[in-house]
Amino acid sequence: MGKDATLVVMAAGMGSRFGGLKQMEPITADGRVLLDFSVYDAKKAGFTKVVFVIKNEIADDFIEIVGKRIEKMIKVEYVYQELDDLPEGFSCPSERTKPWGTAHAILCCKDVVKEPFAVVNADDYYGRTAFKKIYDELTKDNDEYCMVGFRLENTLTENGYVSRGVCEVEGGYLKKVTERTKIIDCKFTEDDGKTWTTLPPDTVVSMNLWGFKPDIFGYIKEGFKNFLKENIEKPKAEYYLPLIVTELIDSDTKKVKVLTAEDKWYGVTYKEDKEKVVKALGEMVSKGYYDL
Repeated sequence: MGKDATLVVMAAGMGSRFGGLKQMEPITADGRVLLDFSVYDAKKAGFTKVVFVIKNEIADDFIEIVGKRIEKMIKVEYVYQELDDLPEGFSCPSERTKPWGTAHAILCCKDVVKEPFAVVNADDYYGRTAFKKIYDELTKDNDEYCMVGFRLENTLTENGYVSRGVCEVEGGYLKKVTERTKIIDCKFTEDDGKTWTTLPPDTVVSMNLWGFKPDIFGYIKEGFKNFLKENIEKPKAEYYLPLIVTELIDSDTKKVKVLTAEDKWYGVTYKEDKEKVVKALGEMVSKGYYDL
């Protein structure tokens, strides 16, 4: 019998470029969403529980459309990422409407996750190999963290720019993640397209598939306090997972092993992406790769 590991799914965000709650956008005729495939792959890899991070305002719809179906497949728990869920001594400014970021989303899980866990986006397709790699690494007897990176060329869309965390890897471990917010055709710009810098197609990028041990909660809690001291009055400031990971690496507190997936990543960043995703996953289902 394998070791317990949890899959934490970040599903509280709204799809701004896609134009709606894309976590619930059906991609199969029977109403399956990308999340169904991720949970299927994660369970096959050995994961024993799923924790959904959602917002109260979408809870009823999410549980009805997605959650009840997933609950038939694997143990499920829900946690809620809310703006006023802050450390003692802090209160949310009235003008704040944006979530506090992915690191805050993970901190919301501290009371229900007591075992090694992986973190994924609700609206991404990572593939079975990625989940198997991260499960096997997470369940080793060490205190290291890990991540699964993808080749840049396998994460692009023809329908617009994408934002990716470009990884610097040294000796198999993560050294640095640099956010590039506008990438098209393996080139990025930082000046609204006046100049472009080329990235190698096989560049490893983060798609938010992280692997942590439960001690991460303590680090995030302290880091979040420092973040709030400096940023609480900035309505768009967010505390991102790569930020806390970088802080831990730079301080030699933690090592993060980099695992690389050679499969193609699928996601619906833009509405026009949906047709390609539907076709790709439909072919996998027809070939028997998924028995949903």
